[in-house]
Amino acid sequence: MNCTIIGISDSATPWFPPEVEAAIARGNVFSGGRRHREIMASRLPVGYKWIDITVPLSDVFRQYDEVSGSLVIFASGDPLFYGFAATVLRERPHWQLTIYPSFHSLQLLAHRLCLPYQDMCMVSLTGRPWDALDEALIRGERLIGCLTDHHRSPLAIAQRMIDYGFDRYYRMAVGERLGNAESERVGWVDLSTFNPQSSTLNLQSSIFNLQSVSSPNCVILQQTAVRPRPFGIPEKEFHLLDGRERMITKMPARLLALSLLDLRHRHQLWDVGFCTGSVSIEAKLQFPHLGITAFEVRPECEELMMLNSRRHGTPGIRTVMGDVLEADLESLPQPDAVFIGGHGGKLREIILRLHPLMPSGATLVFNAVSDDSCRLFADSVHEVGMTLVSETRLAIDNHNPLVIMKAVISS
Repeated sequence: MNCTIIGISDSATPWFPPEVEAAIARGNVFSGGRRHREIMASRLPVGYKWIDITVPLSDVFRQYDEVSGSLVIFASGDPLFYGFAATVLRERPHWQLTIYPSFHSLQLLAHRLCLPYQDMCMVSLTGRPWDALDEALIRGERLIGCLTDHHRSPLAIAQRMIDYGFDRYYRMAVGERLGNAESERVGWVDLSTFNPQSSTLNLQSSIFNLQSVSSPNCVILQQTAVRPRPFGIPEKEFHLLDGRERMITKMPARLLALSLLDLRHRHQLWDVGFCTGSVSIEAKLQFPHLGITAFEVRPECEELMMLNSRRHGTPGIRTVMGDVLEADLESLPQPDAVFIGGHGGKLREIILRLHPLMPSGATLVFNAVSDDSCRLFADSVHEVGMTLVSETRLAIDNHNPLVIMKAVISS
């Protein structure tokens, strides 16, 4: 199959170079979304056939396979930038493709703002979770471009930034229906107009209200100040369980445990017995790429995690409340690193429950507070076939010494 993919903007009268005009004139079977057909209908040859791109895509590709000759597909912007060309390459890798890109929406928005964008971190929230945006914000990227959808809209992005305190460090530009001369709108939005008393947004620019932005749209976040990102958060900076400092993993122990977990090359951390959330929050700050699931049996700790993660700007930590032994663990992203900070007298049972879910090479770290818990951890990891690789004794101020123990699943 010879397939030509042509990128277009939202303009009602798109301009094409001669080679693209020739490809359209030669075609007889065309495809694209509903908006693409509205834009291109008057430009297509007499008697053309159109295949709508709708879900399920398997039906679309079945129709493509029945095409004799060449196929011309219209896509938004640059078809290789989170676009339909990537889908075609995945589904029909043997096809012969010719691609003619247009500016994608984030390029257009940067141009409208006269904003150099060579170092812009670009993330797609279209049908995707918040993970990539959360990571970019925690890293403190200078410029972040966001492709949006109806759920992760400019308003939802603004709310998330405000919830986690990033509104003080970024300003937001919104582009609406870019490329359409009649309805395009671009403007900067002042996030500081959020009213925390009513928990509502009253976000205005000189052009539009953020609560009524039309689709398609996109967002650029420009850093206005660098948010502090400490390596080690003092205990006094956390909301504590009943105000008790003994109920939080102390900073030196926290950092040593994270070091032993070797998180730079890990993907999923499980924090069992999170209490204040200090280990999860410290891990997310230092390793923002990391997916983190935190478990806690005490219901009052759920609010502590929320308060502390918002205070320290660490969105994206998943919390599972209740007994970890009774949770539906198989439905969660599986861990290649586990920290056990609290076990409620069920350390052996927890290790036996978690071990089958951990892949080869995974790490398990435990803070032991007594000789009995040291022996129990050593015996339990030996029982499941893990290797105990280190025991580090650490004394902090006047607190009883800890033994930070690390075990691994051998390759």
